[in-house]
Amino acid sequence: MPDSSPTPDAEPRSEARRFATGRQFELRRGDAIAIVTELAAGLRLYSRSGVQLTESYGDADIPPGATGITLAPWANRVEDGVWHLEGKKQQLDVTEVSRNNASHGLLRNAGYALVDESEFSVTLEATVFPQHGYPFLVRHRVRYELDANQDLHVEQTLVNDSDAQAPFVLGAHPYLRLGDVAPEDLTLSVKAGTRLVADERLIPRSTAPVEGDFDLSGGRSVGSLDIDVAFTDLAYDGGTARHTLSAPDGRSVSLVQDQNCQYVHVFVTDTFPGRSKAVALEPMTGPANAFNSGDGLRWLAPGGSFAMTWGISASL
Repeated sequence: MPDSSPTPDAEPRSEARRFATGRQFELRRGDAIAIVTELAAGLRLYSRSGVQLTESYGDADIPPGATGITLAPWANRVEDGVWHLEGKKQQLDVTEVSRNNASHGLLRNAGYALVDESEFSVTLEATVFPQHGYPFLVRHRVRYELDANQDLHVEQTLVNDSDAQAPFVLGAHPYLRLGDVAPEDLTLSVKAGTRLVADERLIPRSTAPVEGDFDLSGGRSVGSLDIDVAFTDLAYDGGTARHTLSAPDGRSVSLVQDQNCQYVHVFVTDTFPGRSKAVALEPMTGPANAFNSGDGLRWLAPGGSFAMTWGISASL
């Protein structure tokens, strides 16, 4: 059932045209379209059959609410931008000033270089150079592909070019939608056993079983939700966990993530430009403040690499 939701102009443009998110990489397969940006290797648009399946933004805009960006070498937040390496204090730049946290990694404002491009896929890469707060040399590679079913697959790989093992958490920040269906008419389903209990700065302090208002396993109306919470102990089926937005007419769109992504952050907000509600479903290998708590934190050996995969599928 096609929708007429506004989308970025995907027509070819002159090389002189500039975008706030840099070069735009367009993938098409059948009636599926994905637009990937040079900035933050971000997903600007995914649509099928004319139905917009992610939130988007204008040519002159930076991604509102971090929509679609990829996250490395940490996802979410580091409290006060401080962590310790072998007993030595590491001070990251505080980028979330209102909560005094270092937020969404070191590549949010970085341009990614093209590694490989084909009709149905594109691979981009950026380097994190050794710096205050993160004294490691690592590369983050992101590959987007439209498969034969027109589903979107994303693989994020971190490579350690340092002489020492490097800590990391990988993640992404897509916002899902279902064409022009009003957000209040959508139902969100997330099957998880545990939620992270965070303080007012959104730093996890404990965990709790999923129950009551936080139980999304049976589906909850998006209109009733005001949530900014990470979940773990996800329900994997065949190695994949699935979180779904459903419409009354039976259509649905889902975020899927592999078992290297043991966390999903659910953010339902009324501050996304032009939308009464917007739903971010963020696949992550670890939660906020993992550099301090150690929860979900991985250490990559010199010369080693690690990959996580996620994607978006739809029933239309």
